[in-house]
Amino acid sequence: MKILAVDSSGQVASAAIVTEDAVLAEYSVDFKKTHSQTLLPMIDEVLRMTETDGTELDAIAVAAGPGSFTGLRIGASTVKGLAMIWEKPIVAVPTVDSLACNVAGTNRLVCPIMDARRGQVYTGLYQFVDNGLVVLKEQDCMMLEEILHEIQEHSHGREVIFLGDGVPVYRERIDAELDVGHTFAPVHLAKQSAGALGFLAISFLHMGKTTTAMDFVPEYCRLSQAERELAEKK
Repeated sequence: MKILAVDSSGQVASAAIVTEDAVLAEYSVDFKKTHSQTLLPMIDEVLRMTETDGTELDAIAVAAGPGSFTGLRIGASTVKGLAMIWEKPIVAVPTVDSLACNVAGTNRLVCPIMDARRGQVYTGLYQFVDNGLVVLKEQDCMMLEEILHEIQEHSHGREVIFLGDGVPVYRERIDAELDVGHTFAPVHLAKQSAGALGFLAISFLHMGKTTTAMDFVPEYCRLSQAERELAEKK
């Protein structure tokens, strides 16, 4: 199998060509440019460098949310367009699940945290069994103290590793409020990676978890700011 994996759910824009055996190419940018500027050129480059024609792909994988509303929409529109042109299925991968796969194989509990603003984080809780991802708590948007409580419930003495763009925001609070042994992923594993997303997408593809360009819709996990403001006015 060969897939194109795309992640624009957070600060990093990332594209990769992934097979069952290797990440053939990965291109990531986290520097002062919008995803609308970077994503298509990155996709074009990984296809060109691996001599891959889009029609040869088995599927296109995308970070399906949660995350940046604008980033998710850019990723969704890009992938839906390519899937229509190449007539390929879409593998919609939960963003937080994908982020957990950055540290695949660890024997620690894994807790990705993405800053959702307003004191909230997009998060979940995971472990790996024989390198396979096991979801202990499905991704959701919640207050930091809620996920710290979940960690206390699930740790049973195990250390937990945190990663994601929420770490710099909440690291001091985690250190102060969490009694469970914990650590933080190194910088090269801390943010979104299309290679890690592709790793999980391959397993989804084997299980037949695909959707169509017409049916795919990002999962935001909460209302947008405009929707919240409208609800408050009502």
